[in-house]
Amino acid sequence: MVQEIITYHEAQTAGDQLICEKLEQIIFKNLPEANAKIWHRHPVWFLDENPIVGYSKQKPGIRLMFWSGASFEEEGLNVLGKKYKDASIFYTDAVQIDGKALQRWLEKAREIQWDYKNIYKRKGELIRLK
Repeated sequence: MVQEIITYHEAQTAGDQLICEKLEQIIFKNLPEANAKIWHRHPVWFLDENPIVGYSKQKPGIRLMFWSGASFEEEGLNVLGKKYKDASIFYTDAVQIDGKALQRWLEKAREIQWDYKNIYKRKGELIRLK
């Protein structure tokens, strides 16, 4: 457990806190090699300093975002933009979290990565890593 992530959870409403805690538990279990920290004020997990998955409080609920999720080709994830490769899903209740789907998405997050770590060096150009 990362203290700054625990602090983030404690700042949420009771219902949102349950969502965040369940997401954190599943992410840590399935990406044990990832480095977790608060990044841009939200919990984010990194593999080799490349952001993979994170969540944040937004008006529609807790948004779970995969930086390379558009390449996963998964129905449950929404692709909103075309410039970047992210995809996300919103939760308003912890019971909405499908653990098996999340586990599958996390496996894909490990295998399918776009290089966000160096996006500024490449002036916005994304290159696929794996």
